[in-house]
Amino acid sequence: MTNAAKHLTSGGRELIAFRVGDQEFCVNIMSVREIRGWTPATPMPHAPACVLGVINLRGAVLPIVDFSARLGMKAAEPTVRHVIIVAQVNSRVVGLLVDAVSDILTVSDRDIQATPDIASDFERSFARGVLAIEGRMICLVELDSVFPSEEREAA
Repeated sequence: MTNAAKHLTSGGRELIAFRVGDQEFCVNIMSVREIRGWTPATPMPHAPACVLGVINLRGAVLPIVDFSARLGMKAAEPTVRHVIIVAQVNSRVVGLLVDAVSDILTVSDRDIQATPDIASDFERSFARGVLAIEGRMICLVELDSVFPSEEREAA
């Protein structure tokens, strides 16, 4: 059994927590390639409203998605304080614009509580659970669910 397999079967997960507005979210650290400062994006015609444009990342074209807008929240107004989380979403690499990265968390499956029944179908489609850590409520996000396959093609 590989170390990664042992890590998963023991129930431990490493997550990257980040802020969007006044809410905190986290994603599996294994989907994150890098974290970089905000770089203005070149707008793309006919792109979905949440796609800010593209940047050149070491010779590769990287679509930048406003994570806040993608989740139906108020669109971000990027500043030098914002960061881009470069993440693998299924077979594509995308940049997620967020306010700030706050923590790297190591949690067990028992630390993850079910998404509340009051959540909308949309929220339940990407929220895999909620973490209550140090007085904070952090939503665990499944990136593959945030970007359905037909929308990934547009990015």
